[in-house]
Amino acid sequence: MARINENFLKLKAGYLFPEIARRVNAFTEANSEAAKRLIRCGIGDVTEPLPDACRQAMHDAVDELGNSATFKGYGPEQGYAFLREAIVENQFAGLGIAADEVFISDGSKCDTGNILDIFGKGNVIAITDPVYPVYVDTNVMIGNTADADETGAYAGLVYLPCTPENGFVPAIPDQKVDLVYLCYPNNPTGATATRSQLEAWVAYARANQAIILYDAAYEAFIQDPELPRSIFEIEGARECAMEFRSFSKNGGFTGVRCAYIVIPKALKGYTVDGREQAIHPLWSRRHSTKFNGASYPVQKGAAAVFSEAGKAQVAALIEGYMGNAKLLREACAAAGLPVFGGVNAPYVWVGCPAGLTSWDMFDKMLNEANVVITPGSGFGAAGEGYFRISAFNTRANVEEVCRRIRATFG
Repeated sequence: MARINENFLKLKAGYLFPEIARRVNAFTEANSEAAKRLIRCGIGDVTEPLPDACRQAMHDAVDELGNSATFKGYGPEQGYAFLREAIVENQFAGLGIAADEVFISDGSKCDTGNILDIFGKGNVIAITDPVYPVYVDTNVMIGNTADADETGAYAGLVYLPCTPENGFVPAIPDQKVDLVYLCYPNNPTGATATRSQLEAWVAYARANQAIILYDAAYEAFIQDPELPRSIFEIEGARECAMEFRSFSKNGGFTGVRCAYIVIPKALKGYTVDGREQAIHPLWSRRHSTKFNGASYPVQKGAAAVFSEAGKAQVAALIEGYMGNAKLLREACAAAGLPVFGGVNAPYVWVGCPAGLTSWDMFDKMLNEANVVITPGSGFGAAGEGYFRISAFNTRANVEEVCRRIRATFG
C-alpha cells in the first residue's frame, strides 16, 4: 500500500492564485465580450520586457554554448562565481557577506519552501498575518501544523497580526518562537520595516536563539533612503538571519527564473540535545543534493542586472511600476477607500467598502469593472476586509484601471 503524505489533506481548498484563475476562467467563459476588456492586477507578475542588457548577455551565453571551446555543461550547484561575486559587490558591500554565503536558485518561492528541509520537528514558527501563502502552506505540507480552524488558521503556527494600527509591522511576540518569517517590503500589504523595528527583531532572535527568515524579494522598490534594504544592515543579523532575494520583480525574471538565498556562516541552529550547528553546510548539502543549478544563460542574464546598462534599465522598470502604484493609490483614495502600501513597494493594499468581504470585492471588481484584484482573505484571516492591487502592468492598463475604479465607486 503506497502511503501518501496526509499533511497535504490539511490544505484549505486550493492555493490562492489557482482559485483566482478558476473564477476568472468561469467569468470569461460566461462573458465573452466583457472578457475582452479584462485587466489583470491580481498576481504579481511583471509585464515589461527583460532589460536589453540581460537579453544580450543571455544571447551571448547561448552562443557560447554553441561553441565547443566555450561550451558549459553542469555548473556549480551553488551558482557561478561571477554572479555570486556581483551580488555581494552590488547588494551587500560592507555588510560582511562573502560570495560563498550566496546560493543561486530558480526562485525565492522555491527557496522559502525548500528551506524547511533543514529544520527539524518541534520548532515554534511565527508568521505575519496577512502573509504570503507559501510560508504557511509549505509548513502544512511538511507536517509542522495541525488542522486549520474555521478562519483558516492552523494550530501549531504563531500568527502575528499586522494592522493599520501597527503599520502592518507586527509587535515582537510575548512568547518564545524558533523561526520567524518576515517579508519587507511586504507582500501583500506593501508595508516597510524601519531600522529600529528590524533592530528589535534581531535583538529578539539573538536573545531567543531564533532564526529570522527574511524575504527581501521587493527590496529594489524601496524609495526611502532611510529604510534598510537588507536585514544584514542590522548589527548582529549575520548571527540570527538568512535573506531571500530574487531577480523576478526588479529584472523581470518571473518567467526566466533566478533568485538567491544568503546564509551567513555565522548563522547557527541547534540539535535536539542542544549542540550548536552551523546552518550554512546543511543548506549547502541540501542545495547540491536536490538542485543542479540555474542555467548558465540565465545566470549570465542575472549578472547583467549589475552592469552599468543593466542598472539603468532596471531603474527605469522600477520607476515605471512605482509610477503605476502612485496612480492606483490616488484612484482608490479618491474613491473613498482606505489605502496602504504602494510607496516603497509595488503592491497597493486597500480596504473594502463597508459590507463587502474580500471575495465579494473580488467578484465586484471582476464583474463590474472587469479588473482582477487579489482578495485579502487569501493571505490570512487578518487580510479579510482588504484587497491587493498589483502595480505590475502597463501604464495604459493602469490608467484604465484607475478610471474604472473611479467609475465603480465614485
